[in-house]
Amino acid sequence: MFEIKKPSASNKTIRMPDTLIEKLEKLAAKHDISFNQLVVQCCEYAIDNLKDVPEQINGKNK
Repeated sequence: MFEIKKPSASNKTIRMPDTLIEKLEKLAAKHDISFNQLVVQCCEYAIDNLKDVPEQINGKNK
């Protein structure tokens, strides 16, 4: 049976420098994605590429 799934997400307020927000907004617009999608992708990439982080934190299996 077909089942529609909704990914879980939560709201979190964060503070960023205005200059970083401007850069992210321009980049998101250039690639036709939302600001939120871009921030999520940036954070996931940063975590996945951290050095010396326990596997249970970054989700990598070594």
